[in-house]
Amino acid sequence: MRIRLPRLAAAAIGTVLALSTGFAAAAAPLPTASSTEQSTAQSAASGARYPVPYTFAAAIPAALNAYGNAPGSNDWSCKPSAAHPEPVVLTHGLLGNRNDNWQTFAPLLADEGYCVFALTYGTDPGVPFPVDQVGGLTPMEDSAAQLSTFVNQVLAATGATKVDILGHSEGTVVPEYYVKYLGGAPKVDKYVSIAPIWHGTSPAGLASLDRFASIFGFSPVVNGTLNPLCGSCQELLAGSSFMTKLRAGGVVVPGVAYTNIVTRYDELVVPYTSGIEAAPGVTNIVVQNQCGLDYSEHLAVVADPVAAADVLNALDPAHPRAVPCTFVAPFVG
Repeated sequence: MRIRLPRLAAAAIGTVLALSTGFAAAAAPLPTASSTEQSTAQSAASGARYPVPYTFAAAIPAALNAYGNAPGSNDWSCKPSAAHPEPVVLTHGLLGNRNDNWQTFAPLLADEGYCVFALTYGTDPGVPFPVDQVGGLTPMEDSAAQLSTFVNQVLAATGATKVDILGHSEGTVVPEYYVKYLGGAPKVDKYVSIAPIWHGTSPAGLASLDRFASIFGFSPVVNGTLNPLCGSCQELLAGSSFMTKLRAGGVVVPGVAYTNIVTRYDELVVPYTSGIEAAPGVTNIVVQNQCGLDYSEHLAVVADPVAAADVLNALDPAHPRAVPCTFVAPFVG
């Protein structure tokens, strides 16, 4: 067993984010379902069983196959089972896409019998391959509109009346705009967020710098430099006009069940408590409260077996399973 250490934030963090599926250390498998549940899951996945890599290394070939799909996802012939009537829609993080961000969770959910779908949103069509599949860069209002179209396609293909949302990082914010402002609430049942950003973030003091620029009249310079490259980046900062609008009247939309999964070692959602929303109808989970040996940070948590068990329990609370806690030898990915 090994101790998982936090990944250090570095100058190459953009490249790392584009490969974000977690971290490169072996992990113990999740507790298995009963043989009956396994059989049901296998049947629902058209007889396929997918390996579930709790490893950052799985992101590397996925990043090189930017137009591909994560294992177990985007089977448009999949029909939801009675056990899992809502398809799960995966929304990636900043600089991620439908393939590299979901090398752990897409096969995990498919193996559990879910119909799994993932989109790449917020790309710049004017740039060449493979940069044209780096997602989450456009304003989040536009990305939410793309998500709305995609959810409608999923519902039409599967015959379901609602979907469940599983998002990571920026992919925890975009669906909220869809749910709250684009008519998505009646179409979403469970909304599960990994490393969410409900209150905005201020890594390296960027939110303070943005406010400073506004006070002293530098905003046109800052915006003119940043927004053409990343229209969503400033929106994610604490105190931005986007976050102010998103939080107006409260985050929680009636009829949607929210679960937030955060890690104390999140170096990109700062402070990590920005991912906690204290409101009725919201479940907040701190990974380290379940496993003190878990040092997963913002990237590693999306390939973390502790978070994986939390996601499965959030999507299927009627059949809870134990949350694993694995102790391993030191490793820095």
